[in-house]
Amino acid sequence: MRRPRWPDRRDASSSTGVRQYALVPDDGYTVFRPVRDAPLGISIGRRVVVTGVAGAGKSTFSRALSAKTGLPVIHLDIHFWQPGWAEPSEAEWREKQRDLIASDEWILDGNYHATLDLRLQRADAAVFLDTSWWVCAWRALVRGVRRRPVGFQLPNGCDESALRRLREEWSLAWRIWRVHRSERELELGILSRHTNHVALYVLRSKRATRDFLSR
Repeated sequence: MRRPRWPDRRDASSSTGVRQYALVPDDGYTVFRPVRDAPLGISIGRRVVVTGVAGAGKSTFSRALSAKTGLPVIHLDIHFWQPGWAEPSEAEWREKQRDLIASDEWILDGNYHATLDLRLQRADAAVFLDTSWWVCAWRALVRGVRRRPVGFQLPNGCDESALRRLREEWSLAWRIWRVHRSERELELGILSRHTNHVALYVLRSKRATRDFLSR
C-alpha cells in the first residue's frame, strides 16, 4: 500500500489557494483532495471525532459543528480527569470511552492519542484541525492569564486556582513547541489507518473551517 503524503504546511501558500483538504480512499491508497471540490451539503454522518494538537481550536469547532448538525458534543477532558485531578489508568479510560461512544450520535472533542483508535472504530467521520503550532502555543499562553469564560466546565471534583491555570497552560505552551511536529505525525498516522471506513477531513486555517461548516 502506498503511504499517504501529509502536505507540508508551506503547501498552503501555493498558487492553488487551497487551504483545506479531505483525505479519501483512491485505488487502494490515500491522497489529499481539496474539500472545496466536494459537493455542497457534505455529509459527516452521526458520529464525529474532532482532534488536533492542544490549542488547535477543537472545542470551539465542536460547538460550532454541534450548532449546525444538532449532534451532542462530548468534551473528553471533562470525562478523563477524576476528582482532585487524578489520572485514570489506561484500562479505566478505555472503559469510560466505550460507554461514551456507545450512543448513536456524538461529536467527540479531544486528542488522547493512546485511545484514538477506539474512538475511530465507531466514528463516521474525523476532523483534524491542523492549526499552526505557534497559534496553538499562543492560545495556551493567553488562557493562562485570562479568566475562564462564563459557563466553562471543569471535571467533577476538580478545582482550578489562577496559579494552577497559569502553570498548566504555560507548561502546555512549552510542550506544544517541543512536540508539535511528532504529535501531528502520530495523529495523522493513526487516522490514516482508518480511512477505509472513516471520512477524514484536515482543516488548516480559519477560512477552511468556515468553509467546511458552511457546507
